[in-house]
Amino acid sequence: MKKLALFSSLIISLFVFASCATLQTSSVKVVPHVDLSKYTGTWYEIARYPNRFQEGCVGAVANYTLRKDGTIEVINKCRIGNLQGRIVTATGKAWVVDRDTNAKLKVTYLMPTQGDYWIIDLGQNYEYAVVGHPERKYLWILSRTPGMDEGLYKQILERLKVQGYDVSRLLKTPQAEMPKAQEPQAKQPKGKKSKGKKPQTKN
Repeated sequence: MKKLALFSSLIISLFVFASCATLQTSSVKVVPHVDLSKYTGTWYEIARYPNRFQEGCVGAVANYTLRKDGTIEVINKCRIGNLQGRIVTATGKAWVVDRDTNAKLKVTYLMPTQGDYWIIDLGQNYEYAVVGHPERKYLWILSRTPGMDEGLYKQILERLKVQGYDVSRLLKTPQAEMPKAQEPQAKQPKGKKSKGKKPQTKN
């Protein structure tokens, strides 16, 4: 019986290992289609895999502009160390390599070096995006706003797990809050003073 139990445990372990290996080696899936005119604009980095070219970066923001020739101007900015740190900027260019989906791009900041930029998750209204890599080396979660709803973030993580990504490696990116729009004050009729309440004082 002990030998049978040991054999069964071994088979189960091998099955689990094989399943994980298959998940890691399966191809990363991109979204069915990307409208580049909607995708361009400003994106705030919510989380990323650690990488050497963003060491110490916080408050990371990307701005994409579609050019007449179909390429995309890329301007990345971040602050070093903290949200009051010095700003560093990197300017590059991206172009589509899969016209069927527009979801697979190449990006360069210094030719001839190029990198893969695959859009693997995208909000229905382009309110968030997830950028991955065919070998799962890199990963970014982006949003149109500096913050993201925690429920949405968890849903994205679950979909990333299905794609074979190790979500425990993700680091959240500190972002400054957007300034709140000031509410316009109601105009008072001429010749009349507002009758506001007197400030309360403590006895």
